[in-house]
Amino acid sequence: MFFRSRALALGVAIALLPAPATHAAPKSPASSLRSLTLSQALSRAVASSPGLTAADREIGAAGGRSLQAGVFPNPELSAELDNAFGSRSKRNLDAAETTLQISQLFELGGKRDARLAVAAADVDAARWDRAAMRLQVLAETAEAFARTLGAQARVAELGDQVDDLDRLTPLLQRRVEAGASSSAEISRGRLATETTRVELAKARAAFQSARRELSVLIGEKAPSFASVGGDLSRIGAPPSFDSLMSRALHTPQLTRFTAVRAQRRALLGAAQAKAVPDITAGVGWRHYREDRSNAVMASLSVPLPVFDRNQGGVIEANETLAKTEAEKAAAQRTLTVLVGNAYEALRGSYDEARLTRANVLPVAREAYDSIRSGYGEGRYSLLELLDARAALSEASLKEIDALVSFHASLASLEGLTGSALFLSRRDK
Repeated sequence: MFFRSRALALGVAIALLPAPATHAAPKSPASSLRSLTLSQALSRAVASSPGLTAADREIGAAGGRSLQAGVFPNPELSAELDNAFGSRSKRNLDAAETTLQISQLFELGGKRDARLAVAAADVDAARWDRAAMRLQVLAETAEAFARTLGAQARVAELGDQVDDLDRLTPLLQRRVEAGASSSAEISRGRLATETTRVELAKARAAFQSARRELSVLIGEKAPSFASVGGDLSRIGAPPSFDSLMSRALHTPQLTRFTAVRAQRRALLGAAQAKAVPDITAGVGWRHYREDRSNAVMASLSVPLPVFDRNQGGVIEANETLAKTEAEKAAAQRTLTVLVGNAYEALRGSYDEARLTRANVLPVAREAYDSIRSGYGEGRYSLLELLDARAALSEASLKEIDALVSFHASLASLEGLTGSALFLSRRDK
């Protein structure tokens, strides 16, 4: 499972390479803080996860139960004083009988072996649960990282739009002074700029929120990083759904039922063993004060299984074992739905990002450059220029949203399949 978890970390690292960010990080007063890469985020999340710490403790506790399961029952030492402090000849200690005895319980029916089997299955199940939780931590962190990187890219894109609109102000002023435009165009340009500034402020707030969420996942009370580093633009064609499901069937979410089945089978064996009575054997020494003689005594006791043969316990253990397959089938259905949803989201966001990049962005950029150039020559109105710039920004933001959805879905699939998804090709 260790190698499977490492593969997940490598897979999401391939999807979001810790290279210089495609979009510049938003301006922050904490400029001295370093940039966080995905590999750093994943390693810190695993190291600081309270859920994984609790899972480790559960494994330790299961190990303690395993140790205790193999311990033999303690012997019992007993002492008895008979025929003393009574009446007549038994008035004092003259006729007293003193007995010292040591007894040992001997378990029959394979009870100790059954306990050991239950304890070993407990340890195995705890390890599988930890492996499943590790995958969940990695997937959640990778998704949060993708959202943070996307929020950072939105800030950069809106910042570029504000800068472009700011650079229009001198051009507008010259056109007004030359009589080519009315002064109302300056107000219209200022309105477009300030509206975009509002969107930029909202984007910065969203980035700070995503940054704080990511910092919590990696065990920080406050973010120690000013930005995240990764290449959001790198994507690849998704593999087939059938190949994803074949991997998902071997993840800890399902393979843990092998340990659960062994655990419940061992519990059934323990319940059946309780029907076999144990024996208690003892040996002792008795002293007769009246004639100062001694004697050895022995005892043997066996409970008679007349009423309690643990019938209910055996029925309960049988039913619990029988429901394992139904639980596994239910978990497999749920996993199939989750993989299907994540797969469709991955495929849809891949198509959206690819088509936006290939068909929409080039046209929007070409139209904006053409109208911007023609605006200075008086061939286009300010409204046409602002519409072209807004269309370009909208296309860029749509691509960013699609890329975030792609990488978040990819991280979710890698968590569900427990392995890295080496996509068939990478679009650049």
